[in-house]
Amino acid sequence: MDFTIYHGLLLLTVGLFAGVINTLAGGGSNLTLPALMVMGMPAEVANATNRVGIFLQCLTGVLGFKKHGKLDTDDVAPILWPTLVGGLVGAVAASYAPSWIIKYLLLGAMLAMAALMLIKPSVVAPEAGTEARKMKDTPSAKWSLAVAGFYGGFVQAGVGFILVAALAGSLRYDLVRANALKLVCTIAFTSVALVVFIARDQVLWLPGLVLAIGYIIGAHYAVKFAIKAAANTLKWFLFVMTLVGCIAALWF
Repeated sequence: MDFTIYHGLLLLTVGLFAGVINTLAGGGSNLTLPALMVMGMPAEVANATNRVGIFLQCLTGVLGFKKHGKLDTDDVAPILWPTLVGGLVGAVAASYAPSWIIKYLLLGAMLAMAALMLIKPSVVAPEAGTEARKMKDTPSAKWSLAVAGFYGGFVQAGVGFILVAALAGSLRYDLVRANALKLVCTIAFTSVALVVFIARDQVLWLPGLVLAIGYIIGAHYAVKFAIKAAANTLKWFLFVMTLVGCIAALWF
């Protein structure tokens, strides 16, 4: 595949927007996956290459949220292990699965999330002042996190929505802290997924790293916005991005 200046500018642009969307909600890969595939990559290679930027974007976001005191680190380990197990299983499945499955899994997840936010929005956006729960007091949360990890390991696109639903719905974190922990979880299963994809030689490094630059810039500015934004603004942004995700899944 020939990598041109046009390709580089395209990836930088969509990466920047995707970095913002992923950090504040989810679904940024609905932009980046089609952009990679337009360049001639098969779906499974685009899916693998996209993870390079996802990893670096999440690292940027986590460091930003931690700097502003919005990352609850005391419950990270219990949250991570079911996510990692799910991510490993999902990544192995994705590396062997036919590419058409990705579209239908993405569409189903986006429709389910949109329906949940319409029917019971408090599940993914707890009321202000709601006290977060600990993993040890909420054993059912490990199953929702494992499912989110599997989905993230398999397709990545839209996993932010699934993780926010698990963290805000099961553990009752507010949207800012749920987004911070979401990025930690995404780092975990993306690391596992990258190992699998690299081992199977499915990552194209040059476009992956150029895309990552856009992701990093977007994540940096998204954290600054999230810290200052009202909770209701973040909730509506999450809802709008869910609807966009549904449309993108149909188009994709």
